[in-house]
Amino acid sequence: MPARPKIDPTAKLIAEWPLSPAATLGSSMQTRGIFLEIRSRLPSALRNLLHIESRVLTLRLPEASEADVDAATAIVSKAMQDIEDLPVIPREVEDILTISPGERHRWLKTGRLQSAGTRTVKLRGRARKITFHVFDPRHIEDVLDRDLVTVWRNEDAATAAENRRRAAAKAAIKRAQKRLREAPRSARNDRDESSKAKLRGWEDFESDGLLR
Repeated sequence: MPARPKIDPTAKLIAEWPLSPAATLGSSMQTRGIFLEIRSRLPSALRNLLHIESRVLTLRLPEASEADVDAATAIVSKAMQDIEDLPVIPREVEDILTISPGERHRWLKTGRLQSAGTRTVKLRGRARKITFHVFDPRHIEDVLDRDLVTVWRNEDAATAAENRRRAAAKAAIKRAQKRLREAPRSARNDRDESSKAKLRGWEDFESDGLLR
């Protein structure tokens, strides 16, 4: 993640754009993500003019700078028109909903978290690209407002408990079946041992000459 540019205390404030709760969803990570997204839309020569101060985007012009602030202002103002519809990326979803990556993957797989599509980006300084799901901010807001995370966690806990119960019952059945298979073998062994004990008596008769 790019380092946040330091704000020059002598820089002149040109414009500012407060970020609404519908855009940030109460997340500092989402706020930072919006800042980075809009900053990436600026020409490289103008990117250091944009800052995030609390939950407000500001455009500041350092002294003696001849940067085209009108162009920067126009780009940011246009981007802000649909900022509340900006797709939410995975790490922002985890921060907004306070969930783990494992929960996000599991709920995405079961359809409880609804994907709004995928995005492919190239990691900075690396050749490979990564593809990940993005999410509609209104869907994430709905999950947050209805506290569906608590509902889903309770459902997962109930499912896990049921799976453990079924696994224990299945293991008990297997143990019972094993005992049933071993019972006839044990009975045969007992009969064999009994027969051997009876045959040992013949040795006594033979030693006494009674079988001659």
